Amino acid sequence: MPLPLTIAASVCALVSAAGNLQALTGALLLARFRRTERHADEALCLSDRTWPFVTVMKPLHGNEPLLEDALESVFTQDYPDFQIVFGVQDAEDTALAVIERLRVRHPQVPVSVVIDPREYGPNRKVGNLMNMYGKVRHDIIVISDSDIHASPGYLRHVVTSLEEQGTGLVTTLYAGRPAAGTLVQQLGACQINHNFLPGVMMSRFLGRQDCLGATMALRRKTLEEIGGLEALVDHVADDAELGQLIRARGENIVIAPTLTHTTVGEHSLGELLAHELRWGRTVKNVAPVGYGLSSIQLPLFWAVTAVLFRPNAWWTWLLLLLTWLLRAIGSRIMDRATDCPLPSVIPLLVIRDWLSAAIMVGSARGSRVAWRGRTVHIARRKRNSVSCAPSLQAGATRKSVRS
Repeated sequence: MPLPLTIAASVCALVSAAGNLQALTGALLLARFRRTERHADEALCLSDRTWPFVTVMKPLHGNEPLLEDALESVFTQDYPDFQIVFGVQDAEDTALAVIERLRVRHPQVPVSVVIDPREYGPNRKVGNLMNMYGKVRHDIIVISDSDIHASPGYLRHVVTSLEEQGTGLVTTLYAGRPAAGTLVQQLGACQINHNFLPGVMMSRFLGRQDCLGATMALRRKTLEEIGGLEALVDHVADDAELGQLIRARGENIVIAPTLTHTTVGEHSLGELLAHELRWGRTVKNVAPVGYGLSSIQLPLFWAVTAVLFRPNAWWTWLLLLLTWLLRAIGSRIMDRATDCPLPSVIPLLVIRDWLSAAIMVGSARGSRVAWRGRTVHIARRKRNSVSCAPSLQAGATRKSVRS
């Protein structure tokens, strides 16, 4: 066999091995995180402290799958005093009916609803938040995406983390939850739970601090000192931008000890791939080097590529078998840790990795994405930014383009 093909297969094997190590380490780190979460829950149950007032901001856009279930998880928070502000940009938005049903079921929760079509820049979510901001009553602000399912102790954990010395921003991890359990939705959740989450845990372990858009909690004073929501409206990746602004102040971004879930509601493979392509192009334009390096998260892709370079070598097939086994073990650990079993995708892990690789190739060109019914140009950050580890910037922007 020609030497160049052997070298290429060996390089692919090394990348695959590194990906396996990252995935397994990340899975074990998440399992440890969930144990820490349980201990934190027990400590909160014993606490008799006084809790500050909180405003939760929920920008909405249509009646998404499991929207009512996700929003009700905020209404039922085990927290004494909080306000919810909802915002839509259309008086006919179908999410309004969902809000009304929840208000009837939970009349004790103070709720404000803002209907305002004004836009201020390409990021319509942030524009919606700007319209809602006038209804915010309290100093602690928790911005949470519409499709986030939270545990009852979510707000307590977020507030406790925000009160830590030197903390400027609190965010939360999130796992994918298939809306109806279809194969397409399980494939979408697999990308989040089996690829994205282990990468985030590994990167955090190595010292990276990024904002994950599922939750962005900060004090009103901090938000106003960084320029308010207006500082984010020109950025599609608003969570990554907010994280940059907080770190520039010398403050920490803390992950609260509570795992949330995000709804994966795509009905067809085409919808799922279009969403992932939108996400991929966003991350690529914000952090091109980091996005390219995140290919390490696809060990089965690299193992199969090694086989294609050296199909007659026994060691490439052994590598593929071992990689599949390790991916299956890591996936089962993640399924247990996220409380979200994805049994249908275990035999399809190779296909999932190759779909992700295809998304990365498709993201290599173009800076325009279809988002909420319009085409948006993703401007690359002009100021100097901190170099990023393989998966962190992917985590930092995923929720921006999902919302």
